[in-house]
Amino acid sequence: MLIPARMSEAEEQRWVNVMLDKLAAQESRRTLDDSELAERARRLSGQYFDGRARPESVRWVTNQNTRWGSCTPSEGSIRLSHRLQGMPEYVVDYVLCHELAHLLVPGHGPRFWRLLEAYPRTERARGYLEGVVAAERLPHLPGARDA
Repeated sequence: MLIPARMSEAEEQRWVNVMLDKLAAQESRRTLDDSELAERARRLSGQYFDGRARPESVRWVTNQNTRWGSCTPSEGSIRLSHRLQGMPEYVVDYVLCHELAHLLVPGHGPRFWRLLEAYPRTERARGYLEGVVAAERLPHLPGARDA
């Protein structure tokens, strides 16, 4: 966040709090509960997989810190990392489509990737997620001022 240099510390703090409140409100509107996530998966399956991918359960989990999502085809369960919450919708949709595709093709072979090509924003979403991972690996600069 850029703040004019002429602002006092008190004005700066007030402005930062206002902007953080707005950001939190936006994120809470973009966060789906498990039932909405399951409905979204059903819609995506219909749109991109002719309704053939039918999960038994779709839910957010907090124990996935190195994966964006996972699927257990034998149980029909899909789990998405809570780290996706607040990311752009097309990114969440991509991860859902990726896991839905695993209900139809368990591995990551050519057949799997051909199936996933149905989702038009695959490349863009993968790039976004790669950028998130790269940013997490960047060292935090000492003395950098966070606003």
